[in-house]
Amino acid sequence: MFPTAYRRRRSRLLHLEKLGLLLCLVLPMAEAARSPSRIPPPDARYKVDILLVVAHPDDEGAATPYLARAIDEGKRVAVAYGTRGSSGENQAGPEQAAAMGEIREIEARRALSVLGIDKVWFLGGKDTASQDVLESLASWGHAARLENLVRLVRLTRPEVILTFLPGTFVGEDHGDHQAAGVIATEAFDLAGDPTVFPEQVAAPLRRLEPYLENLRPWQPKKIYYFPDADNEGLFRDKGPKYSVKEISKSAKEPYWRVALDSFRAHETQAKSFLDSLAKMDEAQIEKMATSDFWSGGISFVLGKSLVGGSVTGDIFDGVKPGAIPFARPMASPVPARPEVAVELAGPWSFYADFRREHGLTNLPHPEPPEIALEAGTDLVIPLWLRNETDSEREITLSVNLPAGWTVQRGTERFVVGAKQTEAARIEVKLASLSEPAPKKPELLEVTVHAASNGQPIGNVSLRVELRKRALPE
Repeated sequence: MFPTAYRRRRSRLLHLEKLGLLLCLVLPMAEAARSPSRIPPPDARYKVDILLVVAHPDDEGAATPYLARAIDEGKRVAVAYGTRGSSGENQAGPEQAAAMGEIREIEARRALSVLGIDKVWFLGGKDTASQDVLESLASWGHAARLENLVRLVRLTRPEVILTFLPGTFVGEDHGDHQAAGVIATEAFDLAGDPTVFPEQVAAPLRRLEPYLENLRPWQPKKIYYFPDADNEGLFRDKGPKYSVKEISKSAKEPYWRVALDSFRAHETQAKSFLDSLAKMDEAQIEKMATSDFWSGGISFVLGKSLVGGSVTGDIFDGVKPGAIPFARPMASPVPARPEVAVELAGPWSFYADFRREHGLTNLPHPEPPEIALEAGTDLVIPLWLRNETDSEREITLSVNLPAGWTVQRGTERFVVGAKQTEAARIEVKLASLSEPAPKKPELLEVTVHAASNGQPIGNVSLRVELRKRALPE
């Protein structure tokens, strides 16, 4: 009897053990069936408050005193460079072209690490040595660079974008700087639109999706510009201004010093300058940094704000956490013009259209348009000849020039077909600089006169400053 009872008891225990094991497996499954699946939010490690968009390694120096301040205030910062800076002079070694680009990328990352910035991207554009933004956009591969930047905006979800002011001014006026501002503005206006680069916001259909990116559209709240121009008065009271002399809470030194320490990484660009610093005392270095580099502090120009705030108020005035709806830019109407007309073309007409289409009608720009060129070289004046009538029209061009300048070609008669717009150009040989060269260069005006059927149809003016050295037009 004992063995039989034991076997029965053992059988019941085994049955209970199996039932318990089954319940351990089934109950969590049932519980899981009742609980909703949690979808992971966007990666918080890459969320930033500020996205700085510039052209070349070392261009971040236009904003580093402010970035150091913003980081002190708890703001998160990312930087996107249009190019790797593979052209130009190498002051630190013999490397050139792609090899120098590799070095300058490392220098840029080291410079930003001084500020505590580790989110750094390069958009893949090519350096372009001219003042023409259209050449830079073509050289960069405009659409591909814009796609890359829209992706970064959607990844980093910045509250504010900082970038170069898109416009042509007497100053350094590098076309690549302008291109950075153009593409940053376009990304500001497009990243929130789900129909723009839709593959970036499409959800994956397979577990390991190689094409669809599953980002979310993102609308930044503000965009600010820093000008690359000599005439600072043009931008007065157009945005906030910050001192570079205040003491950083984290570094315990002035913001100009933090920015200068960051700049020291750019040896290929500025080794001779950095060597000269070693020969200066602290007072000389401070005078140079606060008088030459960041004279009068660091200023920005408000491009647009979708969250209100005053023009000259803090960059984050009105900015609150969280996403805002996509805001399609409100284009201004095309101004009325005569049926037969002449207009300045090239980057000048592009920027007139650009400001209008992106709702930047309050953005400062010089009138008449301006450019600085190397004396003794050529000035090309690009023109649009417009004929909106129902018959072809003959248009004659003539030009008034400063003394010593000569027309090479372009002042002739053109036949423009009905309902057509044609491109023309006038080429001018510039005079050499007098000796000694004036300390303060003068802006000299060139005026193109257009006539049709013996009647004037309009004038185009352009102001030119002659310099010893300048980027090509």
